[in-house]
Parts: sequence; structure tokens; C-alpha cells
Amino acid sequence: MTTDISAPPTGTRPTPTGGASPHPLRRLGSGLGTVLLCLGTLLFVLPFLFTVVTSLRTAADVAQSPLGIPHSLTLKNFTDAFNQIHYGRSTLNTLLITGLSCAAVTVFGSLASYPLARITQHWSTAMYRLFILGTSIPVFVVVAPLYLLMRDLNLLDSYAGVVFIYTALYLPVAVFFYTSFIRSIPVDLEEAASLDGCGAFRTFFTIILPLLRPVTSTMLTFVALQVWNDLVVPLVFLQDPDKRTVMVNAYSFIDPHTVQPTTLFPAALLGVLPLFVIFIFLQRQVVAGMSAGAVK
Repeated sequence: MTTDISAPPTGTRPTPTGGASPHPLRRLGSGLGTVLLCLGTLLFVLPFLFTVVTSLRTAADVAQSPLGIPHSLTLKNFTDAFNQIHYGRSTLNTLLITGLSCAAVTVFGSLASYPLARITQHWSTAMYRLFILGTSIPVFVVVAPLYLLMRDLNLLDSYAGVVFIYTALYLPVAVFFYTSFIRSIPVDLEEAASLDGCGAFRTFFTIILPLLRPVTSTMLTFVALQVWNDLVVPLVFLQDPDKRTVMVNAYSFIDPHTVQPTTLFPAALLGVLPLFVIFIFLQRQVVAGMSAGAVK
């Protein structure tokens, strides 16, 4: 009786000579995901590129071929928009309002969220739900009551009045962010601080507040974008042209009958330019804060 030594032993699988090829469905899904990602990127990038290119074209060139290849480029549109919207003054106004609003939202939001996250009683739960309800109220609903309130408080046409309005509008958002984050912080840290003689305020400022940096960066990114790009509040509550924000001055280029892209697009790009530059320099801190907040 002879035995075929070339045959594999019974009960064992032959060892593949090459690497296992990926499943066809998996390769198809990966290719489809890449295509969708590229299409999504184009949907976001192409309008921005069109805005930039149109801003550099002459009015005659745009009128001849709005979607065609530009034949002549110029920076005169940007210089005209820079002068007409009083870019320097309006940008400083926007930076002042955005900075003060973000600072007020951070301080009052964190202070209000600490007891709401730690006190487990019916009134604290009801108060937290009231804050969450405030996130669903659009600004258009409260414009008229706010106008009357600011008029009675002599805060119309003032930076303080606009900062107070933004603080009230985005305080519920800050409470939502901070309360959820503080609830995930172990109570043992505060108990150890109390054993060392720390009171509630000292515990908050020395233990809790430094731990809120990740969620603070996420929240400030959202609030800063909303305040900077807002048009309704400064348009209604700031009548003095010297106090208007850059977005309000850019909006002044919109004519109800005709729209000039070579005038409107440069003003819009100049309006978002400071925020874009700030984000470029602080992108590492912002992304790190968002990642840390997500992991937490």
C-alpha cells in the first residue's frame, strides 16, 4: 500500500500561497466612499473658488460670461469694497462684540452649569430643561420684545446692549455644553478639595474650570461663528454707522433690484477673512479641544 505524500493531511486546510484578496463588495464600498468624499469636497470648494475668481474679475468680464473663464483679473474690487464698508472700523467693532460675547457666555454659562450638574433636585432639573428649551427659540421671535427692553434700559445703539443680547441668546447653548461635561467629571475630585478646605467657589475655579478647556474650545467655536456671521441683531440694535459690524456693512451692497457680484463677493470675502485667519492660527488648539471633548 502506497501513500501519496503530496496530498495534505486529513482535517487540515491547504495554506494559501498568496495574500487573501479583499472581498469585492468591500472594495466597491471603499471606492464608492472615496467618490462620495470627492463629490462632497467639490460641493464645498467650488462655490468658494467661484466667489474668489468672480471677485477678481472686472464687471464687464462677468457681464459678458458670468460662468466662463476670466480674461482679466483685478484687485480694484477689493480696494473699493474695503473703502466702502469702512473695513477697519467695522472689523474692530465685530471683534469687540464677538470677544465680549464669547467671554460673557463662557463665564456665566460655566457658573450656571456647575450647580445644575451637581445638585440633584427637582428645581435644578426643571431649570436645566428651561435652559434647553431656550436653545430652540429663534432670534426673530424675540426681536420686538428685546427692542422694547433695550429702549427702556437706554441700551439701544450701544455695544453693551448687543453683547447682553448675544449672551442671553447663547447662554442656553453654553449651559447644555458645560452641564453635560461636568456630569462626566468624577465627584471624588471635589470631595478631595473639600477635605483640603476648599469652598464651592474655590473648588470650581481651581478644580472644575481648568478641566473645562476642551468643551470650552468647542463651545467658543460655535458661538464665535454665530456672532460673527449674525446680521439681525446688529442691524436692528445698532443704528450708528460707526458701530456697525462688518457683515452689516457687507449686506449694504445687496440691492433689492440688482446684485453686482464684483461688489458683493469681495465684501463678503473681506467679512469672513479675519475669522478665517484666526482659525488658521488656532486650528491646532480648536481641533485638540474638540477631540479631547469627544474622548471625554
